[in-house]
Amino acid sequence: MYNLDDLNPVQREAVTAEAGPLLLLAGAGSGKTRVLTYRIAHLIAGGEDPGRILAITFTNKAAKEMRERIERLIGSESKGLWVGTFHGVCLRFLRRESALPAPYTRDFIIVDAADQLALIKETLPRLNIDSKKMEARLFASIIGDAKNKLLTAEAYAARSGGGDFERQTAAVYREYQRRLEANNSLDFDDLLLLTLRLFRENPDALTRWQEKFRHILVDEYQDTNHAQYVLVKQLAAGHGNLCVVGDDDQSVYAWRGADIKNILDFQRDYPQARVLKLEQNYRSSGKILAAANTLVRHNAKRMEKKLWTDNGPGENIFLHQAADGFGEARFVAATIRKIMDDEGRRYNEFAVLYRINAQSRQIEEALMRESIPYHIYSGVKFYERKEIKDILAYLRLLANPADTVSFRRVANVPRRGLGAGTLEKVLLYAEEQNMPVLAALTEASYIPDLRPQAVAAAGLFAELLRSVLEDWDGGSVATLTDLLLQRTGYLEQWDDGSEEAETRRENIREFLALTAEYDASGPEEPLLGGFLAQVALVAEIDALDEEENAVKLMTMHSAKGLEFPVVFGVGMEEGVFPGERSIRENRLEEERRLCYVAITRARERLYFTHAHRRLLYGRENITAPSRFLAELPPEGITALRTAPDWGAPTGRGFGAAPSAGRDWRRQGAELVRPAPARFNVGDKVAHARFGPGIVLSLQGEGEDEIVKVVFRNKVKELLATLANLEKIE
Repeated sequence: MYNLDDLNPVQREAVTAEAGPLLLLAGAGSGKTRVLTYRIAHLIAGGEDPGRILAITFTNKAAKEMRERIERLIGSESKGLWVGTFHGVCLRFLRRESALPAPYTRDFIIVDAADQLALIKETLPRLNIDSKKMEARLFASIIGDAKNKLLTAEAYAARSGGGDFERQTAAVYREYQRRLEANNSLDFDDLLLLTLRLFRENPDALTRWQEKFRHILVDEYQDTNHAQYVLVKQLAAGHGNLCVVGDDDQSVYAWRGADIKNILDFQRDYPQARVLKLEQNYRSSGKILAAANTLVRHNAKRMEKKLWTDNGPGENIFLHQAADGFGEARFVAATIRKIMDDEGRRYNEFAVLYRINAQSRQIEEALMRESIPYHIYSGVKFYERKEIKDILAYLRLLANPADTVSFRRVANVPRRGLGAGTLEKVLLYAEEQNMPVLAALTEASYIPDLRPQAVAAAGLFAELLRSVLEDWDGGSVATLTDLLLQRTGYLEQWDDGSEEAETRRENIREFLALTAEYDASGPEEPLLGGFLAQVALVAEIDALDEEENAVKLMTMHSAKGLEFPVVFGVGMEEGVFPGERSIRENRLEEERRLCYVAITRARERLYFTHAHRRLLYGRENITAPSRFLAELPPEGITALRTAPDWGAPTGRGFGAAPSAGRDWRRQGAELVRPAPARFNVGDKVAHARFGPGIVLSLQGEGEDEIVKVVFRNKVKELLATLANLEKIE
């Protein structure tokens, strides 16, 4: 049973607050998850039906943790509680509605990010767009942003202007959406878009869900985009019992649609809202929190709060400047080795955080030289591995015979005589006859210009899939997967005794274990559709193994929500953090919030490092210390001398003694110089030779930045500093 005496006074006030709109400003490490779970437990203990409570999180991991904590507090009384991500909750809404907006049916399939790109790539040739010049990823990003803003293809076309690039993007959006609808498929953003469309076209459905949920709680509210904001506002409109938890100082996802105004304007949206600040930090030492507080106060767009702790002052923040990136990496590795030798810590107590992935290589090399185990939080995730993607494509194709993306992936895997030319003819026939692609296989003899061998191969593939479905009882996903592996001969291709083959077979065995685990969980949905939906909604944060005894290397964005006893923040230089683009686009407040996130990941000890010279993107530059270092409280900094075997920096004042703390602050301020205006994706520009154009992408930083621009019928990559491009309105 939960005990309110376990909470501090403000936490207890938040848990027991009366119904109505409630904003909990929860600073880093202030126990927000505890408050949310206790509030839900308190509602249920007070007589509220768990089935009338909806809690929304941003990751499956957070949802699972919340559910488990509530079960520990009140046991089986929590049964029926709705806890999930935005996408997961919308999926449940849509599956439970008897009729969806046309042309969708309830057995729709969800396409993941990789399949979304594949589908867009299929559309480009049909629109006479060169996929080598106009990347599918760019179109996917623009379409995703449009959907987050609730813009349909038609609305985007009407709003985007009449330029060539905008017209092309609108055409890609329309064709991509048409193909999704023809396949009865949704992408991630469609889950919210279709839910809101359902509520708009069927007000009775909205009323039913409003009446079902008497209490709505949303975690990480500062990370919500416009579509999520509208969904929450509509669901809470019936009763107003909305509790949102968040920290505007940790809003660092504007690049993927998050809008900090959602939390800053909460009291405007709900004038009667009660606001409570959770400021007691249970994670970090006093000096780490002092640094975080002092830094973030330089931001103008924020709600005032001040973290404090009973943990004691702790150690100063350590500042080290190296001669170059290699010296910086050697310092990090040597410091970890020394702390391990002196204090006997485990490797998983250390984290190295960087702004961009390109910084990890030198750190890796230095750790390897010291024989320090490490794990990079990136790389190919389990569900993105080839063999897993193949099996999932087979399952999706059985669930949705019109799924052309999955069909393309596995029709000739393993090889069965269905080459690329044959597949194109089958797909074209299916489109012309307006039939599912698997049905077109059974009519292969009617497809023009299809050779007899291809007709036979198409018939055998269709028969193979039909036999699998006939012999499957419609229940266990594990049984269906095993049947597929046997009938297709998929496993045999990974039977050559190589290490790669054995790794792939191990991954397949792990996948079979996951299907069996899903079968045993007693899911509410039909098994196959439910399993595929669950897989599609897995978030990458769920894959981090916190128990692995290795130093964790990750970007500062990836570190959000995590904590470590010892943290290294590397690359603290102008042009790296903050980056050149953030400086010139005046996005320093979000970069500063990201630095705040990095600082508050540390529990006991924090090191910041920067280099006098930095090799990035193939070019070495002299760098200035990050302005964020100059914004830290000088009395809480210890500047470390550079050891001789790490290579002595050459610049004046580098490696200064602790008493010279203000020198590096002045130096950082003096070397910061305003960057000239540059370009953003989508800017209209003019070139003396090529004429008017639109910026498609930006790569690299500083003097190495490459601007990709579409000019009439050609795409050019130009060095920004030499291109002589002019912005035009």
